[in-house]
Amino acid sequence: MPKSAESSQRVLSPPPASARFLTLRLVDGGDHGEALRVLARHTDSSAVVGVGAPLVDRLGRAVPGLAPFPAELAPLMPATQGALWLALLHDDRGDQLDASLRLTDLVAGAFAIDEEIDAFSYRGGRDLSGFVDGTANPSGDDAVAAAIVAGRGPGLDGGSFVSVQRWLHDLAAIAGMPEVARDHVIGRRLVDDEELADAPASAHVKRTAQEEFDPEAFVVRRSMPWGTAREHGLYFVAYGESLERFTRLARRMVGRDDGIVDALFSFSRAVTGAMYFCPPVIDGRIDLRALGL
Repeated sequence: MPKSAESSQRVLSPPPASARFLTLRLVDGGDHGEALRVLARHTDSSAVVGVGAPLVDRLGRAVPGLAPFPAELAPLMPATQGALWLALLHDDRGDQLDASLRLTDLVAGAFAIDEEIDAFSYRGGRDLSGFVDGTANPSGDDAVAAAIVAGRGPGLDGGSFVSVQRWLHDLAAIAGMPEVARDHVIGRRLVDDEELADAPASAHVKRTAQEEFDPEAFVVRRSMPWGTAREHGLYFVAYGESLERFTRLARRMVGRDDGIVDALFSFSRAVTGAMYFCPPVIDGRIDLRALGL
């Protein structure tokens, strides 16, 4: 693996069979810098840690390229920016629980949990809608170039930015669509994942054709389904060497560029939206130099 990816291997690894994602908020009066130092010392290689703009602001620092989730994407993509984000990617569900208990205890008094989502792999990498997820993901060196920060200095290089959203699906709505209408929502055939030449401009693959942007807007998606029989959907995770890549994709999805809204909204809606910087990891420890720690 190229050296630029060495410090962010979990970012580039395929999604595990299951994962736990935690969003945390600031607790007033807490020592947020010390809590982050402790977290950096005790987080293992099966976790990804993201720091949000509210935390960086509280520390009186600035991370070049980091911003809150764009308010301009509302109401279709609401902003629910957190201060700290943890992706626990342990292979064992028990290890995930142990890690969530241990890590949240370490930062208690400075951070509190806002959201805790258990996600899972579904039918060989499909979304709950039945469509294959992440078909256009870059791989190999292209994934490194798309997702890993390089050439910006110590504390930044080897890190990654991540955009996170929780989507709520209406599976009854998509199940009730005629086959052609359903496939035109995504722009691919559900049965074989083949892209449709006659897909409408509103099709999801047309709205998010990463190669058609100038410059190209490839991100590395590590999304996973989540939920129960009552509520379910997709926990969207997209890593990029800049947040601007995701913002350009999202603007097109919500119709800011040309007034055409992504047909995906016909059966799914975003209920959260946040952005974070995932610092590099050097010698097994999170590098907090970008935060002055």
